[in-house]
Parts: sequence; C-alpha cells; structure tokens
Amino acid sequence: MSSSEPSPSRRRWPLLAAALGVIIAAIAFARRRFATEINDHVDALYGAADAEQPTPHLFEPDDIASLPAPVRRYFERVLEPGQPHVRTARLRQQGTFRLGGADADWRPLEATQHVTVRPPGFVWDARIDIAPLIPARVVDLYRAGDGILKARLFGAIPVASAGPTPEMNEGELLRYLTEAVWVPTALLPEAGVTWEAIDDGSARAILEDGDVTASVVFHFDADDEIERVTAERYRQENDDYASWTGHFCAYERRDGMRVPTEAEVAWTLPDGDLPYWRATIEDIEYSV
Repeated sequence: MSSSEPSPSRRRWPLLAAALGVIIAAIAFARRRFATEINDHVDALYGAADAEQPTPHLFEPDDIASLPAPVRRYFERVLEPGQPHVRTARLRQQGTFRLGGADADWRPLEATQHVTVRPPGFVWDARIDIAPLIPARVVDLYRAGDGILKARLFGAIPVASAGPTPEMNEGELLRYLTEAVWVPTALLPEAGVTWEAIDDGSARAILEDGDVTASVVFHFDADDEIERVTAERYRQENDDYASWTGHFCAYERRDGMRVPTEAEVAWTLPDGDLPYWRATIEDIEYSV
C-alpha cells in the first residue's frame, strides 16, 4: 500500500458517519411523525366536541333525585347547585409507572390527558423513562369508538401497539368512565351515565357509546367521595379479563368541584394486587 493511500480503517470512518447520520435522520423523522399522529388525535377529539355543541346546562339537585342514595350523596358533596357541566378538560399528571411484575422498578412518568364529555373520549400523552436516558412516549386513547395504545422508544422506535379491537375499545371506554371522577359532571345522567344501586356504599355506573359499553362499580367513603372503583378489564399480558382497581384520594376543590388529586391503579390478581400507575394531578383546566 502506498504511503499516500488512506488505511482501511480511515476509509471506514466516512461510511460509518454516513450510516449514523442516516439512522439519526430516520429516528428524527419517526419521532416527528409520531408526534404529529398524537396531535391529530387531540385535534380530532376536540373537534368532535366542538361539533356536538350541546345546550348549556347547569347542575341542579333535581337532576339527581332518582339516583341511588350513595350516588346522590356523592354529587351533593362534589358539586354545587348551578355548577356548569364540563365540556372538555386537560389534566397534567406527574407520577411513576411500573412495567413488569411486582419486583419491577417504578419509573418516572409525566403526562397530559385531554378529555371530552360529548362525545366521551380522551387522549393520554405520556413520557415514561423506562431506563436512565431511555424515554418512551406513550399514547393511550379512546376516540370515536376506538381504543388504541402505542409506545415508541425515544418517540420513534415501536415497542408496543394495541387496538382497536372490541376488547381494547371496551377497556379504554372503561378507563374514561373511571377517570370521570376528575370531571364529576361527566358522571351525571345528562352525560349518558346510567346508575344501578348495589348497597349504601357502592353503585354501578354504565356508559354506552355506540357499540361499546363500559361498566364500573364505584365505592364511596364516609365523606361521600369516590374512594375506589372496581371492574373486570381486558389484560393484554394474558389475553384475558382480570379484576382491576383504582384508588383515589386527596380531594380538593377545583373550579367549584371536589376532585381527587392523587390516584393509583392496580390489577387484582390471584397472587395479590399488582399496582402499576401512581400519579398526582398537578393541574386541571376545564372548559364549560
């Protein structure tokens, strides 16, 4: 080899740099594409609510006169007469998420959740640090009858995708109904929720949206606030239904309504509870 010729290792460096540049460009493109997809879901969610344009309505005690006693006491506790019905809401969450079994580590989470009441729907846009310096962007949603979950490492590399399927659609509408505790007027009969009596401390809520139906049991504490919810929900890990529980606490008054600011959800499995999401509601914005 001539002394003026570059060594093979030197010739490889430009090729490696070019390949790295292509990979970085591909990741950046995929990240922008996924961000655009999520924004499109959010825009479509709010667009459907804008198109609905329901008649403005205020909460009055007569609206709940026929409801089961614990449900009636709950609304009397968390709503004031004249409370406007919420049309949309935006929540900011800070917490932790656990991927895997009971021995798995809890990972930092921050999320923004967009909610509409008519039609019922939500888009949960989250970042979960699944390992140091390795974030995942996750979108979980229910919109127009479809339930969808997607996760991308660095917002670009697919690691999870589910729905829409009948099981996912039902599970995501169930999540909407459960988390309506942050939008109390969304649990009123005027919002499409049917209540069935169980006992003096619990009642079943049923919500139908087209071909999709969700059923959740709400449990009320001594302060007439929702302390716990239980349901049978589809679990992808074993392709079957399992008991699912959500806990709520630390109620505060926001825009005239009492809502919980701390929550945890868990699978209730034969070998014990498996909590996997814990968060504090840092901020809520309502549109009425």
